[in-house]
Amino acid sequence: MSMPNQTRCLCTGPLPSAGLSRRHFLNRFGMGLGAARGAEPEPGAPGGTLGAPHFVPKAKRVIYLFMAGGPSQLETFDYKPLLNQRNGEDLPASVRMGQRLTGMSGNQAILPLAGSIFKFHQHGQGGLWVSELLPRTARIADELCVVRSMYTEAINHDPAITFMQTGSQQSGRPSFGAWLSYGLGSDNANLPAFVVLITPGKIDQPLYSRLWGSGFLPSEYQGVQFRSGKEPVLYLDNPAGISASARRLMLDRMRELHQLQRAEWADPEIDARISQYEMAFRLQTSVPEAVDTSKEPESVFDLYGPDSKKPGTFAANCLLARRLAERGVKFIQLYHQGWDQHGNLPKGIATQCRETDQASAALVLDLKQRGLLDDTLVIWGGEFGRTNYSQGKLTADDYGRDHHPRCFTTWMAGGGVKPGLVYGETCEFGYNIVKDPVHVHDFHATLLRLLGIDHERLTFKYQGRRFRLTDVAGQVIEPLLA
Repeated sequence: MSMPNQTRCLCTGPLPSAGLSRRHFLNRFGMGLGAARGAEPEPGAPGGTLGAPHFVPKAKRVIYLFMAGGPSQLETFDYKPLLNQRNGEDLPASVRMGQRLTGMSGNQAILPLAGSIFKFHQHGQGGLWVSELLPRTARIADELCVVRSMYTEAINHDPAITFMQTGSQQSGRPSFGAWLSYGLGSDNANLPAFVVLITPGKIDQPLYSRLWGSGFLPSEYQGVQFRSGKEPVLYLDNPAGISASARRLMLDRMRELHQLQRAEWADPEIDARISQYEMAFRLQTSVPEAVDTSKEPESVFDLYGPDSKKPGTFAANCLLARRLAERGVKFIQLYHQGWDQHGNLPKGIATQCRETDQASAALVLDLKQRGLLDDTLVIWGGEFGRTNYSQGKLTADDYGRDHHPRCFTTWMAGGGVKPGLVYGETCEFGYNIVKDPVHVHDFHATLLRLLGIDHERLTFKYQGRRFRLTDVAGQVIEPLLA
């Protein structure tokens, strides 16, 4: 039986065939041509594509404090007195075991072991070793779940940061926050599910917006960057002479045009565009209220430190992160650059810790006293660690450390992780993992489990295969779970 061209029955059912883009035609035509992209959830679905979590979630939201550049574990949480005892000696071949080095130190005549010049002390009931650089963090030792055995394959910054944020060393994959937004949706229709805050003025390895992008997911799931100043979200304010009612009228007419186009072209990306326009309109009211800290009591500013009154600083961003968490933002990503200390490490890392220590600890304490820590997962860490040997000249009070992907430290608090736990162990030289390794994919699988998601079941079909955050690997590290 013949049918009009507009409703001709393809082998996947009756669909409009006229005007389809090549990609969407292939996506719908038969089963043998492969799909260019998979089915998306309805835009604005309150529960996201999953509808409901796979497990009872322990965490409802995430605040990720990302220390971009690779903080040295040997100056912060991984105490190695043997390095001080053998300071200046060449790294033993039996420890290195032929593992690759970067081009920045690979041609050195020797790789002199460098003990930290900073003192370490044990804190909390579990006796967590913490450097003197982090006195405020040391005070919350019993709240922390410290993983000393993180590792990655990436040895340079861009692929390593991309790996930690997206589960792949290659760009183009959705970020963790985008996956979470896609899977679970939003808890507040008037704010983005995924917000990004960056400490300004930090010159170091660059940060690209793809790190919080949606990749091949619909664009509505990408992170929204909030900035300090009069315009927290760029291009959000109405131009002079445009009232809110006029903007509403324009959006209504635009929606009608988009819906006509959607009916003709069957392009789900049009739904994402409509959703983003509507979100932007709601943000015009919700963002100013959310970022206004002027009514916070003085005790809160005292807790986070004097920098918390300076918009854009790491301390101010930590305070803002708590406010966003209170308002239902599901994933809040903070970036603090400057941890890439190939030389002059003692001075550089002291500055970095001074800028972040008090506010990081304050965030955990503030969430706890407000009853939010139990279901808010706080994460602190970078993309890799630093070498146990000095890059360049080693002196009594100065040295640098090269990139080291084979072991580094990350801590978590709240959100269903086991407090007061130290997981994993590195060798006495601080160069290799000797107990309980945690790969990046394992880390992501565990984080998703805390949020009630089976990492193997949160997928998106793209270019003929189903992708997930953990690619084809990853296992949940059960001992980390409370």
